[in-house]
Amino acid sequence: MTDSILNIEVDGPIATLTMNRPGKRNAMCEELLEALQGFYFSPPKGVRVVILTGIEGHYCSGLDLSEHVHRSAEENLHHSRHWHRVMDQIRYGGLITVSAMFGAVIGGGLELASATHVRIAEPSTIFQLPEGRRGIFVGGGATAHVGRLLGPDRMTEMMLTGRKYDADEGVALGLAHYSVDEGEALALAQKLAGKISRNAPMSNYLMVQAIPRINDMSESDGLFTESLAAALSQTTPDAEEGLRAFLEKRAPKFR
Repeated sequence: MTDSILNIEVDGPIATLTMNRPGKRNAMCEELLEALQGFYFSPPKGVRVVILTGIEGHYCSGLDLSEHVHRSAEENLHHSRHWHRVMDQIRYGGLITVSAMFGAVIGGGLELASATHVRIAEPSTIFQLPEGRRGIFVGGGATAHVGRLLGPDRMTEMMLTGRKYDADEGVALGLAHYSVDEGEALALAQKLAGKISRNAPMSNYLMVQAIPRINDMSESDGLFTESLAAALSQTTPDAEEGLRAFLEKRAPKFR
């Protein structure tokens, strides 16, 4: 699919989604949110990993405020909960998402990025939560997810002051995992997506499902859950293949 608000290219187990709102810095409107929802809730068969990026030098500049000002309090409540459903599907729906970021990763764009599993930032990347300067509050999951990456104290300061972080600062703070040179984010995203797609499917699934949930548990509950995940993964055909390949000193061939 090309020339749509969300361009989709599928190459085997990897899909590349490009947010396509030229002149809007890929700001998130209802149509774009629904396009993301449509893909993540019903992905093409065989896709395991997604690369998420934008056009014209920007990842996503956040919520399209021209839509926001016309909503009632009730409408805003349901809109926020809609965001939460889509972000949760990105985070826990079963696909692994790698963000190739540059330019604006602002407001809702940062909420979107924080829902993805691997984040790569170029030097032009700007991380910001400017909602306080607009007289509004985050509504796409930032308090739970960006706050978890930064810690609540640092996120509060970030929102109070409108502070911006660059790519290297983002890596240091956990907003990104990789800082690369200009123009290199997509290439690294493709390399990492290929590597992730070759993992055993159950291992990938358990990593993104179990680790964040264990982080919310008590230590004893988390360790018990870890044991359950380990027991499940180690009884799959892929586990047998992985161990056999290790002993035979070859690359494994998972399902």
